[in-house]
Amino acid sequence: MRNVIVTGGSRGLGLAIASSLAGAGFRVIAVARKSTAELTYAAQAAEAGNVGAIEFRPYDLMVLDGIAGFVRGLRKDFGPVFGLVNNAGIGIGGILSNMRLDDIERLVRLNTIAPIVLTKYVARSMMVERSGRIVNISSVVALTGYTGLSVYSATKASLLGFTRSLAREVGQFEVTVNAIAPGFIATDMTQELGEEQRARISRRSALKRMPEAVDVAESVKFLLGESGRNITGTVITVDAGNTA
Repeated sequence: MRNVIVTGGSRGLGLAIASSLAGAGFRVIAVARKSTAELTYAAQAAEAGNVGAIEFRPYDLMVLDGIAGFVRGLRKDFGPVFGLVNNAGIGIGGILSNMRLDDIERLVRLNTIAPIVLTKYVARSMMVERSGRIVNISSVVALTGYTGLSVYSATKASLLGFTRSLAREVGQFEVTVNAIAPGFIATDMTQELGEEQRARISRRSALKRMPEAVDVAESVKFLLGESGRNITGTVITVDAGNTA
């Protein structure tokens, strides 16, 4: 059973990704600061389905200097890591001129630096195994911008440059690196959007609706599957045509 690390896997989009991958036969290592009832239920459902599995390992990715040891522990417990989905992130909004410096630092630390450092240590074993898939969860605001999300957009845009360059670095080792840019979906990250904002986003979309977490999860599953073996250095936009 191939191992896939999914950060931020205890709820929302990360949990949807974990459930989808477990259903496809992967052993998902869901990483988050703490577990949730929803994650426990998903793990039990995966076990009952007797296809894949979901295991939880707690870690706070803000603690950068412990990531190397954490990855070593995962390899010791589960063996080689085939996939990494960098999904964990925070979505602090606000006009730049009014944002607190510690909020800016938190955004950059968790959304940009943490996934880069985590990927550094996970990719090493992938290169040795000459097999691996890395998927970075970005956002459509990295492509279009959005008022009040300048810093968040910057962190998500950084993942796109990271994806394209890393794909060239590790391609010779049979490791693919791609990004997914979801549109606004119904998760904790977008709960502050009002009904009118949601309706406006839907009206602007080619399909006249907002995408769901499962749509992003299925795209991740595609990239980690055999059909995605020759796709690398690219960005898949899942936004119901909002940026079409």
